[in-house]
Amino acid sequence: MADTVSPEARSRIMARVKSKGMKPEMRVRRLLHGLGYRYRLHRADLPGRPDLVFPSRRKVIFVNGCFWHRHDGCPRVRIPATNTEYWVTKLERNYIRDARNISALEYLGWTTLTVWECELSDLSAATDRMVAFLDDSAPTTP
Repeated sequence: MADTVSPEARSRIMARVKSKGMKPEMRVRRLLHGLGYRYRLHRADLPGRPDLVFPSRRKVIFVNGCFWHRHDGCPRVRIPATNTEYWVTKLERNYIRDARNISALEYLGWTTLTVWECELSDLSAATDRMVAFLDDSAPTTP
């Protein structure tokens, strides 16, 4: 099936996709800041540039979009009908890169948590999960 917009329009659309400061990330940031947690953002010296970094706890949180990072079992994960081969390859690379970054962080002694976009629909449960992760001294992974 052919793309329904011109290559120029598609380029403009894709250029608007950002990697920082999206709504799910901002919700998590506001929530945790309101609870008194202090963090650093997108530290470039860490694998994967985690969204939130808690240096004194040696913990990081990634806030992932379900589509872009292939959240297993989530209905938001679907392959677009146009240019399917491109999307399958791209999303697979994202998934592999995420796993590689988490492994590298754990090797460096960091504990990781992934918060998925769809989990934020139940903010109470997501909050409980993040607080348990941040307050627990035992390592926790997604």
